[in-house]
Amino acid sequence: MSRPVALLTDFGYLDAYAGVMKGVLFSRCPDLRSFDLTHGVPRGNTLAGALQLAAAVPYCPPDTVFLAVVDPGVGGERRGLCARSGGRLFVGPDNGLLWPALTLLGEPEVFHLDRPRYWLPHPSATFHGRDVFAPIAAMLALGRAPEDFGAPIQDPVRLEIPRPIHGTAGLAGEVLLVDHFGNAVTNIRPQDLRDPGPDAMLMLAGSRTLRGPATHYGAVPPGEPLVLLGSLGYYEVAVHGGSAADLLGLRRGSPVTAHRLDA
Repeated sequence: MSRPVALLTDFGYLDAYAGVMKGVLFSRCPDLRSFDLTHGVPRGNTLAGALQLAAAVPYCPPDTVFLAVVDPGVGGERRGLCARSGGRLFVGPDNGLLWPALTLLGEPEVFHLDRPRYWLPHPSATFHGRDVFAPIAAMLALGRAPEDFGAPIQDPVRLEIPRPIHGTAGLAGEVLLVDHFGNAVTNIRPQDLRDPGPDAMLMLAGSRTLRGPATHYGAVPPGEPLVLLGSLGYYEVAVHGGSAADLLGLRRGSPVTAHRLDA
């Protein structure tokens, strides 16, 4: 049985790009088992894609091949990669997209996809997901090893998640991404504040100071904002039944500040 392939891209759902990439996968691996993580990563937002990928990896089968394509540098000098970490295999561009997931699992082994004989003929400069990455992912699913497709490298692009900074007003962080629901995911984790209990912290986001963390979205009246620990492992600002992005004007990079009440 082939290894499952999980796909993550910023291709969206209106065009055929994601479907075509799956067509290549099934052409090379007819008994393929595949599933989508998302094709809704914001266009060209490598950080958002990296966060989503790293958050998803622990919940996927341990033999999964991850095919991830958020690739604003396609056709340029950036390399294509195949990587192995913690028993999982990864294929995608060398722009940091894979790095947080790889380091989450262990010590990565990374290979430069420098053997065109394994790609589709006459690869397009604009669609390496179809012409380079999908063929490699299909062969990995069939049991091939990353070493077959390129030379090992020691210098992949290392995308580091921005960390909050301790300042006089508390822990200064930022919004990493805004999800489909309008929740603003910050870069502040419980361990950054020594794991505060419920309602043991304050967060300034936009024009509002919010006491938290709340235990669930419905802990405040409808339409009211709150801060709670989200499923990505970071504190997020949300609105019960609404959008924190709309209500508080939060966007990627918006500053937030947090501190424990007993600090």
